[in-house]
Amino acid sequence: MSVFTTYLLILAILTAGCSSSNNFNSTLRLATTTSTENSGLLEYILPAFEKELDVSVEVIAVGTGQAIALGKSGDADALLVHAPDVEIQFIAEGHGTERRNVMYNDFVIVGPKHDPASINEMSNAAEAMITIFVSNEPWASRGDESGTHMKEKDLWSITGIEPLASDDWYFALGQGMGATLQYANETDSYTLSDRATYLTQSDMLPFLDILIGGKNISNNPDPNLYNPYSIIPVNPSKSILVNHKLAIQFSDWLLSDETQNRIAKFRLSELGQPIFYPFVR
Repeated sequence: MSVFTTYLLILAILTAGCSSSNNFNSTLRLATTTSTENSGLLEYILPAFEKELDVSVEVIAVGTGQAIALGKSGDADALLVHAPDVEIQFIAEGHGTERRNVMYNDFVIVGPKHDPASINEMSNAAEAMITIFVSNEPWASRGDESGTHMKEKDLWSITGIEPLASDDWYFALGQGMGATLQYANETDSYTLSDRATYLTQSDMLPFLDILIGGKNISNNPDPNLYNPYSIIPVNPSKSILVNHKLAIQFSDWLLSDETQNRIAKFRLSELGQPIFYPFVR
């Protein structure tokens, strides 16, 4: 091999290494819930962050349980999730460096408009779920260890009822919120949903209505249906590929006045109520 050829080879390796390093420094891997993506929120706010910092965001939209697992393995730089107890444990075990509240909305129970279990006048989600169980009406569960599924299991634990996949009224789908709502719509089933996903997809759910939770979060009488979202930068000790610096910048940007105001205005004029409520304004 000639000296000139060797020089070109070394130059190519160094150039590739620099390119790889630049891509690493300018890409944020964001593991988040399906609700933040399905609602359109991330598509609405992320371009401003990408433009402001000249970076790109790789969105990994999964259930909160899967997002937490990605953080533990170092396969994500930041988590935007909604399961407080799991998040607190994640921080306590050293997988994340901080946990900051970003926004909140609420959960609702939706079901057939003709409401065969007659839960519409109830104010407590757990009591409504007992009534659905006693009435032997079908229940569609996400069954995917998402934040919504974790909340559902918490509510069942309050009732003292432990649904089984083998029960003829309980359908554990292993699906995201959108698919679960479609299933409930097609089968006259009840289900637990975050309000944001239901509202953004309600035009495609002609046979469903909100039965527990009220018309908006102000009218939701059950504090157990509160649904906060947090941002957690992953601990860089999990992997040399964790871009902790950019994750911290993203966390700060999410809580900036400008971004919080954008979150508050998202689809407000279209739906007559916010999809997500900011913690900082």
